[in-house]
Amino acid sequence: MDSTSTSSAAEPGSQITPSQLQFTGNAKEYFGIWIVNILLTLLTLGIYSAWATVRTKQYFYGHTLLDGHRFDYLATPIQILKGRLLAVGLFVIYSVVSGYFPLVGAMLALALALLVPWMINQGLKFSMRMTRFRNIRFAFKGNYGEAMVNFVVLPFFSIFTLYLLLPWVLKRIDAYIHNNIRYGDKPVRVQLEGKEYYAAALLVVLLGILVMLLLGLALSLVAGININPGELGAGNFGMFLIVPLYLFVISALQGIYQAQIRNHILNNAQIEDVAEFKSNLAPQRYALILATNAAAIVLTAGLAFPWAKVRKV
Repeated sequence: MDSTSTSSAAEPGSQITPSQLQFTGNAKEYFGIWIVNILLTLLTLGIYSAWATVRTKQYFYGHTLLDGHRFDYLATPIQILKGRLLAVGLFVIYSVVSGYFPLVGAMLALALALLVPWMINQGLKFSMRMTRFRNIRFAFKGNYGEAMVNFVVLPFFSIFTLYLLLPWVLKRIDAYIHNNIRYGDKPVRVQLEGKEYYAAALLVVLLGILVMLLLGLALSLVAGININPGELGAGNFGMFLIVPLYLFVISALQGIYQAQIRNHILNNAQIEDVAEFKSNLAPQRYALILATNAAAIVLTAGLAFPWAKVRKV
């Protein structure tokens, strides 16, 4: 973990004590949890997924330490199951109604769209409320109006700018989420800059174009190799490589972007009178981790997922 939290006492001006965030879990332990979760979820037609979610979060929260103290995940499987059943119920109702009454279905779709900001806020509130550190719960205080603007209105209008507005929209979303988090009664404060999001996005786009051009050139050269009739065509071999190479590249680019944005958020965040944060995650290192994780998952038909998830932490 390349992120450091710098904690202070509750009194302003108190001495600041640096503390490194640590993760003590391992892939072998998590694999046992993961494989049982998969099997029971399949056997129960998805119902056990709520229990699987709780077991997974409790494992990762419980193995995350800061200043010698563990995080706690407090949600129960029934709470999560109720939320999922509600979501499935709404989807079924919409599907049935829109199939028989298209006009009513369209009105229902609009109503559901208006519910999106509320659902996002409720999800964030639940996630924060179920997280505890040193016997103090987190909270989320966002409101419907701001959520509507940041999650629905601005992303919609960014379409008409050919997504040139998207980095600024993503900055707004991150600022909305983090500035509405509370640790007990202490607010989280972040000061984010749009130029950092544009710089990260531009770097990823340029690297993506360059890599795709190089891959396209390499594959075209492979496809042009003369082979004997009846043998596996080099072109087919090249096509076979496209999907894993695409996943590898996308994962690497995702790692670069996420590392830069995470560093920017944490380096400009603090919990009032409680803690400041510092992150020095190397983008190239994180890109390599995500890319090799993707490759391992593909090559093992998914069995490397627990190893990849622990390694990502």
